Amino acid sequence: MELLSGPALAWQQYRSLLRKNAALAWRHRRSSALQLLSSLLFIFLIFCIDRAVRSRFSYTTAYQNVRDPRALVAPPIPPCEDKFFVKTPCYDFLWSGGGSARVPPLVDAIRRNNPGRPIPAEKVLGFTTPDEVDAWLFANPMRCPGALHFQDINATQMSYGIQTNSTPVARRGTYEDPTFKFQIPLQVAAEREMARLILGDPNFSWTVGFKEFAHPATETFSTIAQAGPTFFLAIAMFGFVFQISALVTEKELKLRQAMSIMGLYESAYWLSWLTWEALLTLLSALFTVLFGMMFRFDFFLNNSFGILFILFFLFQLNMLGFAFMISTFVAKAASATTVGFAIFIIGFLTQLVTTFGFPYSNTYEAYYRTIWSFFPPNVFAQALNILGKATATPEDKGISWNQRKTCQSFETDCIITVDDIYIWLISTFFLWFILAIYFDNIIPNVNGVRKSVFYFLTPSYWTGKGGKMREGGLCSCFGSNRPADDASPTDEDVLTEENLVKEQAAGNEVDPGVAVQIRGLRKTYPGSFNMGCCKCRTTKPFHSVKGLWVNLEKDQLFCLLGPNGAGKTTTISCLTGITPITGGDGQCHSLKQWLVI
Repeated sequence: MELLSGPALAWQQYRSLLRKNAALAWRHRRSSALQLLSSLLFIFLIFCIDRAVRSRFSYTTAYQNVRDPRALVAPPIPPCEDKFFVKTPCYDFLWSGGGSARVPPLVDAIRRNNPGRPIPAEKVLGFTTPDEVDAWLFANPMRCPGALHFQDINATQMSYGIQTNSTPVARRGTYEDPTFKFQIPLQVAAEREMARLILGDPNFSWTVGFKEFAHPATETFSTIAQAGPTFFLAIAMFGFVFQISALVTEKELKLRQAMSIMGLYESAYWLSWLTWEALLTLLSALFTVLFGMMFRFDFFLNNSFGILFILFFLFQLNMLGFAFMISTFVAKAASATTVGFAIFIIGFLTQLVTTFGFPYSNTYEAYYRTIWSFFPPNVFAQALNILGKATATPEDKGISWNQRKTCQSFETDCIITVDDIYIWLISTFFLWFILAIYFDNIIPNVNGVRKSVFYFLTPSYWTGKGGKMREGGLCSCFGSNRPADDASPTDEDVLTEENLVKEQAAGNEVDPGVAVQIRGLRKTYPGSFNMGCCKCRTTKPFHSVKGLWVNLEKDQLFCLLGPNGAGKTTTISCLTGITPITGGDGQCHSLKQWLVI
């Protein structure tokens, strides 16, 4: 079998890692299916919210196109029990007449001639003056919807006044308009019977009709624009949590470290994850749009399919890059769910603020928008807000593909277009992806080893040699300590072996029977000291391996024995490249040697 190197090896690793990711997805197929089909559940929830909102607004024509309004003719005085939150026993109306003898018969006529429902005498209460009515209403709140106050001037003149509670109230999502429900029926009844009384004709016809203006539909509550960002963020969070968990699991179990020891290219590793997750994201975005169309949302039916698909794909892809970056700071796979929930809560709050207009208007400075837009859910919420307004009424036709670069006619304060949001999502995705690779190198791994903060400036990194590794965190207080001198062995066999290896190393000899040759291996874990803000406690350096010289022969089982702390694990870690060495060298001449600790 020919050993590959360079681009050919990277391509081979890339394909193998893709197969590994596919196998993991199949092993956890329930989670994969949930990631792909979670949009069905959340769009169904949005559908339920939308139905509830439409039901709430169904009592009024304000959100409908009214071209030929229907006339409401002679509305009757409703029973007092129809008023929201009324207290019983109640009265249909009160009246006062100033002691006039003509008012009681007038009130009786109003009761008897109420269209469709004569009012019983016990449902009407009379007083002499309006002040008495006010005193009764004050003492008996919510027991009567209105009152009539008559003033008998002379045989041909009579005036009246109406007293109602004009405060609109709501119950179970339905608003009560006291003007049309109580005031106008009282007004029609009083004027009708006053005209008959003054004219002396009890059969005088008095018909009054009311008709609203013809009007287009008022912009209603857009469920997708207002509630959608939260649910679509929840869809993206499934992939977000799964991705963080997978990356951190490989890091926590040292699987990735093992692959790196065997020559894994970083580019192959990251690109394999990116390709696989981008494929799942592509399918998830497609399902989201198709499910939205299946539930017949105007948002999905009227806006361009291409605009919606690319928007959902870029948003979820952006969250994928964000997950790559966040995973570099997470040490335990069990923390992935907690981190995902925290990101979701933050996203929910910032999206809520974005929905109310901050900071995408001329009221706010540009730097507010720039900082705010770095968090992916915020620009996504603004895009949904624009597309939601484009389908807010039945007359709105949505946004076509050719209109994505322009401000829409309904936008009075246009700051950002759909195309600008695309560009921003793509740009920030590459930012998160590059930062993920950078932080992955400079943050200590599970063995406490990292690269320099400026590792990318060293030629060895770009030539494939990896660059020099360091120990400790970014704010490290590790000091430089002189390696310990080689320890002089007291065992005669060990001393003989050491001298043999030294002679071979001095003469640059390669023994064909040797698989691994260790030459003066030294490993010192440095101490620490106080360093300004770090305030590290002082510790002494620990010399784990003090000059090891040994040959490991071919086709033999070599046992490395010693008490705890003797340096066995450190030696193997140095040989495999997990831990950087302090001094010495080692050469491997064969792949057939077994090492047993």
